Amino acid sequence: MALTKVITYDYEIRTRFKHIQERAKTTIMEDGKELSSSYKRRVLNPDADVSGENAEIKGMADALWSDEVKAAWAEKQLADNPPVEEEPEESEE
Repeated sequence: MALTKVITYDYEIRTRFKHIQERAKTTIMEDGKELSSSYKRRVLNPDADVSGENAEIKGMADALWSDEVKAAWAEKQLADNPPVEEEPEESEE
């Protein structure tokens, strides 16, 4: 009776901003038969630092995240989250 843990990955490219969606499947196997599995998902945005990622994600980011895509994502982020202007303090005179 040998138990093994196998992790596999698959990817999807979503939205016009080319988000990279990674799904990790963790499978527990006993003597070559699957006993259980679970999934974990994460999404990488075009402004993500992928320097510490695996070669597959780095390659996708390089191919998909053009300067135009990054600029469009930055514009959307700014439109969705405008900077908050601080109101000047009132003086007590």
